[in-house]
Amino acid sequence: MKNVMKFGKYEAVISFDPDISMFRGEFIGLNGGADFYADSIAKLRKEGEISLRVFLDFAKEKNIEPMKRFSGQFVLRLKPEVHRKYAILAKSKNMSLNQVLATTLEKAAEAVD
Repeated sequence: MKNVMKFGKYEAVISFDPDISMFRGEFIGLNGGADFYADSIAKLRKEGEISLRVFLDFAKEKNIEPMKRFSGQFVLRLKPEVHRKYAILAKSKNMSLNQVLATTLEKAAEAVD
């Protein structure tokens, strides 16, 4: 994935903040916030390791599961015309709308890896 730095099983999205001329990393999928800044990628990795360690120590101390659990359910809002097209597609494939959308999203997620 573009703009993602991996720390074992943990991942952080990386961006550049032009206002402060620094890279910013933000861990995703954690049960809390953990971000970090540096002016180079090498320093960013080091800062990320420190930030993650601090977060994991805090989670352990507070007996908090560090990773969010995703239920697999979320609300999706589409333009009515797009909704109609997917409903027709689902019916034509003898599938539920949920099955068609889940399959479409799963294929898109595979392309991200």
